[in-house]
Amino acid sequence: MSVRASADGGTVGLAEPGSGERAKIRAIATERVFGRGAKAVHALGPLDLTVSEGEFVCVVGPSGCGKSTFLRIVAGLTRPTAGKAEVLANSPNPAAMIFQDYGIYPWKTVEANVRFGLDIRGVPRKEARERARTWLDRMGLGDFANAYPRQLSGGMRQRVSIARALAVEPEILLMDEPFAALDAQLRTILQDELLAICQAERRTVLFVTHSLEEAIVLGDRVVVMSARPGRILAERIPPFPRPRSAEVRESAEFAAFRGELWALLRGEVEADGPGQGTANRPTAEPEAAVATAARKGA
Repeated sequence: MSVRASADGGTVGLAEPGSGERAKIRAIATERVFGRGAKAVHALGPLDLTVSEGEFVCVVGPSGCGKSTFLRIVAGLTRPTAGKAEVLANSPNPAAMIFQDYGIYPWKTVEANVRFGLDIRGVPRKEARERARTWLDRMGLGDFANAYPRQLSGGMRQRVSIARALAVEPEILLMDEPFAALDAQLRTILQDELLAICQAERRTVLFVTHSLEEAIVLGDRVVVMSARPGRILAERIPPFPRPRSAEVRESAEFAAFRGELWALLRGEVEADGPGQGTANRPTAEPEAAVATAARKGA
């Protein structure tokens, strides 16, 4: 079935995909403008992108180019101003989203946080607990099931967020700079853990990041976006086969590929002007208030 978010003000619809359809996400002339009149900010597009079933697509671009806006359009948290985005799936709730700021509830235990999506979907408590415990064990958090988020490190809290998303067995993972707030060592560890999980599970992933290294390690394809309003400048396929190990970071091919991506991106970063963000530093985008409200309602 297809979940559609379009600019015509209509309701989200469900429909069966065509015969042989392998696309899981399809954006067609997608645009987003925030505000009106002289204060309007054209944040995104027009943008066309298709993500295939089982593909891990990383999106990189300058700060404020609309990467997170696009992700939230796909998630159904923001409606496009023009164009449309479709999620083709086999279930009514096909996607799970992981935010940069963890998005876990401080008053719930680690297990209760991981079980939250299952409880909402009416999964029987025994099954929900078993699935939560399974993912806690896989994420190295089995001994912290009864702890509270305040008792965990930043890396552990992000593992909780990832476990919660994976526990509902989504067809699609939407990840909005999930490791940006972590130090370099933890970031590398969680990248490796996510790489192992996604290679084993072969889930469809749309991953937003400011880090070229992260995109190369994780992605089947890297999409490079322009400065605002964000459009697709180029798409590149990392020259590293699956299954991929973390050691690719040390190869000459990795450095050369990163240089190629940076050559594409550098002019767009500089176009932001003095004092703007770099390709590896996250900053807020225009839809921050919308996203905050959406997370509170999640």
